[in-house]
Amino acid sequence: MSASSVMLPPLPERMRPRSLDDYAGQRHLVGEGCILRKMIESGNLSSFILWGPPGVGKTTLAHIIAETLDREFYTLSAVTAGVKDVRDVFDKARNSSLFAQRGAPILFIDEIHRFNKAQQDALLGAVENGTIVLIGATTENPSFEVITPLLSRCQVFILKNLEKADLESLLERALKEDVLLKEKNIRVDESDALLRYSGGDARRLLNALELVVDSLAGNNPIVIDNASVTASIQENMAIYDKDGEMHYDIISAFIKSIRGSDPNAALYWLARMIDGGEDPLFIARRLCLSASEDVGLANPNALLLANACFETVSKIGMPEGRIPLAETTVYLASSPKSNASYMALEKALAEVRESGNLPVPLPIRNAPTELMKDLHYSDGYKYAHDYPGHFVDMEFLPDKLRGTVFYEPAKNRHEDALRAYLEACWPKYYPKG
Repeated sequence: MSASSVMLPPLPERMRPRSLDDYAGQRHLVGEGCILRKMIESGNLSSFILWGPPGVGKTTLAHIIAETLDREFYTLSAVTAGVKDVRDVFDKARNSSLFAQRGAPILFIDEIHRFNKAQQDALLGAVENGTIVLIGATTENPSFEVITPLLSRCQVFILKNLEKADLESLLERALKEDVLLKEKNIRVDESDALLRYSGGDARRLLNALELVVDSLAGNNPIVIDNASVTASIQENMAIYDKDGEMHYDIISAFIKSIRGSDPNAALYWLARMIDGGEDPLFIARRLCLSASEDVGLANPNALLLANACFETVSKIGMPEGRIPLAETTVYLASSPKSNASYMALEKALAEVRESGNLPVPLPIRNAPTELMKDLHYSDGYKYAHDYPGHFVDMEFLPDKLRGTVFYEPAKNRHEDALRAYLEACWPKYYPKG
């Protein structure tokens, strides 16, 4: 019986890697000599949380770890599991005869950010005493979504969208190794559209590939190029699904409409999310991020309103929560835009990575002890409030970076005022234009 005549799982599941050697991307974690690979190879596995966008291999990595270490593996979805389900896993783990031979079982919790405080509290004891090794997966920032006691017991590993080379390698492997695709006469003339639709998501890439191949099933050979990919995907585009791939496409369109100062488009995408049953706090969090990243110092009140929106929606819930969401959406979209502070931080981070941990200048070091004072910590520090205008001309950057300018005010009313102040304080760094 041929593979095509039996019911098989979707392509992403068929292509799920079984070892680190087949695992695509995340070289900063699982490459030779990197932190997670060393943990796996040593067998000294501690609890951790995988944080990253969908389709980058969080679930797959957990399965590979369990299989590599030959550990018992339990999996729960935070969407459907409760405290009882968690405790049932703990009971099974304690009673397992394999515990002593292979080490603590692994409990993988997908979408751990959806666990409430009581559910997360239930994990603490078993994680701390080693009954289980917890691997959590989340698309949300763990600092906001995971309780502090649990976060302090777990490392956080950040997973990134797959690079172009990773996606191309995955595409090539699927065509050569998949039980169905290798039977077909498939020729890839162009892959740009497939890679673009994937958005760095391995699952989306494979789903798109399978959809295109199925759409062209009557052709021999099946020729994949940008035109055929675009036509196939647009004809079969799924309706909005808050738990599916469109979830991230819609929020992307929403944020980009705000960034583009189009309140009408932003309201449309907001309505799509509300009508689709999206979590209103997910939307409110993204509004806070947009207020910081896209509006920024062009309108400092934007972040205040976005934060007030988040607090209001948290208190009143839906359907009334749609009103402050709409108000904040229109306000942000209609506000002047500046990413100057965000870009300044990116420049500073790039400098830190380039120049390393440069020493703090002695005058601005803390000197709480006599020894530190003897070593001249804080010598020469000038207290700004003792000087006219509460400003004193002294250097605060490491010596090697003197004169470096990271922040360049954008052209808008609020930042024009900031530039005028900086020009008055630091004419050598901010000359009048």
